[in-house]
Amino acid sequence: MDNNFNSVNSVILKYLYDITPEELVTINSRTQGFADDELSQFCMIYRSKRKDPQLILILCLLGLVGIAGVQRFVIGHIGMGILYFFTAGLCFVGTIIDAINHKELAMEYNAKMITETLSMLNMIRK
Repeated sequence: MDNNFNSVNSVILKYLYDITPEELVTINSRTQGFADDELSQFCMIYRSKRKDPQLILILCLLGLVGIAGVQRFVIGHIGMGILYFFTAGLCFVGTIIDAINHKELAMEYNAKMITETLSMLNMIRK
């Protein structure tokens, strides 16, 4: 892992200074060979789509005292969001589990956004 971290492009660190180490390794490996302008374009698009794990945690905690399921709507799980909303977060159990697993929820969503952004850039390049 140190080998990947040492070869991180400075453009990634410039635009995505607050990403997690897992995201950094994934982005670095999937953007090998990108020119600096392509990499900066990727970073700007991805930055607008990614969700911070702390935001997911705050929304989970909001579900304990207010409106349940907001975190599911934010990460694109609309059906689960509706279910959480009408069942008070599955009687708070689902909301508590989401609060515990907030980092995994954010990582899963962000990995999907990395793939989506790379696909979009490939369509633009052609």
